Amino acid sequence: MQVKKGNLTSTRPNKMRRLVVNILYLTLATFIIATAIFFFLMPSRASVSSITGLAIVLTHFIPLSVAQITMALNVGLLVVGFILFGREFGGKTVYTSILLPLFLRLYEVILPNNTSLTGDATLDVACYIFVVSIGLSMLFNDNASSGGLDIIAKILQRFLHMEIGQALSLAGIVIALSSALVYDMKTVALSLLGTYLNGLVLDHYIFGQTGKKRVCILTSEEEAVRRFILSDLKSGATIYEAKGGLDLRPRREIITIVNKQEYQKLMTFLEKTDPKAFVTVYNVTEVRYMPKPILGHDNDR
Repeated sequence: MQVKKGNLTSTRPNKMRRLVVNILYLTLATFIIATAIFFFLMPSRASVSSITGLAIVLTHFIPLSVAQITMALNVGLLVVGFILFGREFGGKTVYTSILLPLFLRLYEVILPNNTSLTGDATLDVACYIFVVSIGLSMLFNDNASSGGLDIIAKILQRFLHMEIGQALSLAGIVIALSSALVYDMKTVALSLLGTYLNGLVLDHYIFGQTGKKRVCILTSEEEAVRRFILSDLKSGATIYEAKGGLDLRPRREIITIVNKQEYQKLMTFLEKTDPKAFVTVYNVTEVRYMPKPILGHDNDR
């Protein structure tokens, strides 16, 4: 019993340390996103695909600040998300969704007369895309998100039966077009272009030059992981027999090819199902499906 108590006391500080580090990491990523929004997106007046972009437009109709509207929208979407999807929205998304408008509000109080740093809306959007992609990729690589647009995309996916990537694009385009309600066509075009480029840059930060990943998984929950890949991700999987080099114990490795949205879902599932799973990830430069040969064709020749 004493040994067990010793093990428990030794693991608790490690868990607490990891939790603190993870919270600091999420806080830094959210701070970077808030900085990009406040200093570049808000002065540009562009409505690049984000809940904050929509909030910038809504400030012309609602007597609230961007931070206050963003908070209201994020909280509302979180409530809808929990009603529709249950626990699928973890604590990380809740934390970042609430923290982002708090950072924005802090900026609004400290710098109430904020103006463009570049003096040009196009440069502002370019700087926004570069900086915000750093923060968003940090969240994505930690299986988190800034909420908002992701929740809208999941709602569209459920009711319109769309792929998550298509739903994200549609939600982003609609938000970008909302700038037409209050701004000129130049700003609308800038919003649409910024939405498109934001997706490209974010893909580059997260996946390099490709949107596919080859994920190799060694897990004690093989059947649960296999079913999740096949049923939930609607993706394929290959299982290989393997043997540990140290203990020579037989194991089975699951290999699958996924896009960025599927990769995030898979990592979140593994964190909940088997936190000790051994995962290796590779970039995939090309995926090609070869047509099946016609039976007897080669023999006829």
